Amino acid sequence: MFYDIREVETQSLTIQLENGRVEKPKFDHSTSKGFRVLKNGFWGIFEGNVDDNEGIKLAERNAIFKADSAVLEEASKGRFEMRVRRKPEDMPIEEKVELLRDLERIIRDVCISTKIVYLENRRMFRYRDSCGSEVEYVIYRTGVSITGIGKGKTLQFFSRRLMKAGGFEILDNAADKAEEVREVLPKLVNAAAPPSGEMKVVMDPGLAGVFIHEAFGHAVEADHVLQGATVLDGKIGEVVADESVNIYDDPTLPEFGFYPFDDEGIKAERKAIVERGVLRSFLHNRETAKKLGGKPGNARSQGVDVPIVRMSNTFLQPSEYSFYELLEECRNGVYLVGSRGGETNPATGYFHFNAQYGYIIRNGEISEMVRDVSLAGNTLEILRNIRIGNDLDFDPGFCGKAGQLVPVSDGSPHVLCLATVGGA
Repeated sequence: MFYDIREVETQSLTIQLENGRVEKPKFDHSTSKGFRVLKNGFWGIFEGNVDDNEGIKLAERNAIFKADSAVLEEASKGRFEMRVRRKPEDMPIEEKVELLRDLERIIRDVCISTKIVYLENRRMFRYRDSCGSEVEYVIYRTGVSITGIGKGKTLQFFSRRLMKAGGFEILDNAADKAEEVREVLPKLVNAAAPPSGEMKVVMDPGLAGVFIHEAFGHAVEADHVLQGATVLDGKIGEVVADESVNIYDDPTLPEFGFYPFDDEGIKAERKAIVERGVLRSFLHNRETAKKLGGKPGNARSQGVDVPIVRMSNTFLQPSEYSFYELLEECRNGVYLVGSRGGETNPATGYFHFNAQYGYIIRNGEISEMVRDVSLAGNTLEILRNIRIGNDLDFDPGFCGKAGQLVPVSDGSPHVLCLATVGGA
């Protein structure tokens, strides 16, 4: 009989400044304890602040059926405490509010509406199981989101965010994000409608990172593989992309998706998903690793919910092309920047995203701005005919799956591909 015990204590603060007015700060402090017992192939689960023996007994009592679940029984031990220069909880709330006001002042005169949000989170995690695992950690996440709405020929919004694992020092350069909003938004409200049809597209790291996460990353989550809900099922060891394509998931990077141990106590390490165009592995928790012969380490949960297979910091490794070489090879097409979300179907490989804005590319040079741009295509077709830049940038966010949100980060260089472009 396998069992595990997770204890999670979180302390978080959010402050919102909307049109110069501070909304009531939201402070949350919670402590929770989750127990799982795997008996006769069936999971029994209990959540409550009780002692270990009682929690295990209550979880075992809920293992009432027989099933075919099994886990990879691997022990981990370790402790990690993130060292930061300025602990967010030690900073006066007045300084946090003043930071928001400084950012709002930068964008105020180009907006008809503004919204600046500050967030901080400290997560303390402790895990032990029947294999002998004992791990614990303390990590911080800090960030701001800056959104402006402007009006010209059209009404448009534009947002930038800076969120990473770390302390208050993460926000030292937050003004750069506000300056970007100030520069882009006045142009965006008067931008032209985009062209439509199949054409060459240069994606910036923000949009290309979302493509890697949404269109490809979810397709390599092993629970989707077991459900037969991914176009990559059965393709381990096969060529699925151009030889220049290398895709990794790395929770050890100091980005927003950082963690030292996953929520099943497995020590974090970089996972090679695709190398030289060949699909090397799926992402696993203990259960999918046992069934498919993989390596665990990507089990994550919100609070002490059931850990499921999730990404962390997923990125496309840089290659050889400079940005200007990509423009030259594109010759005529569009340059698309950022993401406003979209949808993807891992079972078919089809995706449809909305860019924040873009530019026409003529004769290898960036021309006029375009707005409300969409991008669609097939994931594997894009990856088989792609040119990859030599830069790399990460974009943070929260990824939702099975009703749970976890912090992640998507990374990519600029890339050149062929896709279908249209209006959003």
